[in-house]
Amino acid sequence: MSEKHDKGMAVRRSVLGDAHVDAAEGDKTAFDAPFQTMITETAWGTLWADDTISRRDRSLLTLALLAATSNFEEIPMHIRASHNTGATPDEIMQAFLHVGVYAGVPKANHAIKLAKKTFREMGVAL
Repeated sequence: MSEKHDKGMAVRRSVLGDAHVDAAEGDKTAFDAPFQTMITETAWGTLWADDTISRRDRSLLTLALLAATSNFEEIPMHIRASHNTGATPDEIMQAFLHVGVYAGVPKANHAIKLAKKTFREMGVAL
């Protein structure tokens, strides 16, 4: 694998945790291997690996963008990752409030429901 892939895998593990990455890697097939390589090198090895903004800020941006674009499936994963990135529940709520104003209340409402459920599963008191 490339240096970018190795760097991306290290960042991915740091943000998402070994258990999540191990499960994703264990589920990888020849069919989706090119996609997994692409996201590891681009999303994790380029974007998340860049030090221009903190992982906390990237976490908040990612959650807001996922909600604003109705990509709700990945919100629980990134809520769990907030434990590793340092984004707090209060900061995440602020991100979702921005979504409500700039992208729509229903999107923010659904994201908040997912966040509450995930935080409860994590044992985080809200």
